Amino acid sequence: MSAESADRLARAALSAISEPGDPRLAVLADEMGATVLYRQLLEESNVAGLHTDLAARLAAADPERVLTDAARQGVRFVTPSDTEWPTRLDDLTSVAPIQERGGPPIGLWVRGPLRLDRLDTAVAVVGSRSATTYGADVAAEIAAVVGRTDRCIVSGAAFGIDQAAHRGAIAADGPTVAVLACGADRVYPTAHRQLLDHIAAEGAVVSETAPGGAPTRIRFLSRNRLIAALTVGTVVVEAAVRSGALNTANWASRLNRVLLGVPGPVTSASSQGVHQLIRTGAATLVTSGAEVLEAVGAAGEHLLEVPRGRELPRDRLTPRQRQVLDAVPVAHGARADSIARAAGLGLVEVGSALVKLEERGLVELDEAGWRLAARAHT
Repeated sequence: MSAESADRLARAALSAISEPGDPRLAVLADEMGATVLYRQLLEESNVAGLHTDLAARLAAADPERVLTDAARQGVRFVTPSDTEWPTRLDDLTSVAPIQERGGPPIGLWVRGPLRLDRLDTAVAVVGSRSATTYGADVAAEIAAVVGRTDRCIVSGAAFGIDQAAHRGAIAADGPTVAVLACGADRVYPTAHRQLLDHIAAEGAVVSETAPGGAPTRIRFLSRNRLIAALTVGTVVVEAAVRSGALNTANWASRLNRVLLGVPGPVTSASSQGVHQLIRTGAATLVTSGAEVLEAVGAAGEHLLEVPRGRELPRDRLTPRQRQVLDAVPVAHGARADSIARAAGLGLVEVGSALVKLEERGLVELDEAGWRLAARAHT
């Protein structure tokens, strides 16, 4: 067996017997190599306490069968030695664990044709499962606009914002990836079978958990670090103060990824977590897909013009001309000397200004004198 094949087999075994995101496994696999680590565990060497924790699973380990069964279900196993490996995950090596979860994955189980090395410019869109109509609409718009630039949208396929993000990308014919807390062969939540099947057919369903693995609370926390690490930036749309999306945001900050937040109504409990991120400066405020592209793009790319109100006829006037215009009556005409007194300016200057204002259609002269024209009211 070649060294590469042995490494793949060892990683498949370690993935099948360990909990996703166990930082001990990541460190030891990096230092010793997956093959040596797996062999030592088989020899009952209690490296960092792993054998004690994994003994029951280790006895039943059959990595060849796991790989064969996965392939039969259309799931491939991607390891760091593969050209498809998304190298952004390697940044997890230098970030301290959160709640005893951390480090790069030992490997990734993938269902779908999209190659993971396409995620170099991907954007994550995450948020509340109990999304409002406003939040779902904004998430879908952001995903659609970003997806049209061929940037992949990454999310977790959950209810609410995740679902809206995936659907927004799909509606715009953009690529999308779902990162699950269960095996890539499973459907969770089950109500999203059609969505996940579509993503698996056109994009990719990804998991650190070996096929057949069930979703657990701690696996969701492990999954969140992958969503943050796989992407150049994370957009949080609607997150309460105890939202799981804030865990993803925490990982994004630790990884020095771009962190963006969509504001909601100040009275909305489902946006309090996002507002806190923005208020503390952890996240940059965004309100549209175009603003997200500007934030995650390269310098000078996707630049937006500063929003301005429409230009009014008065905007092109000099300060003195505006002063004269303000002194011109609305209903009844007035002579130039009367306007000069009201404006506090000299008669000659007022007379010259009135001519200019007439040329611009802002004032008009009749038998009673000068008065505002209809255009001056706009």
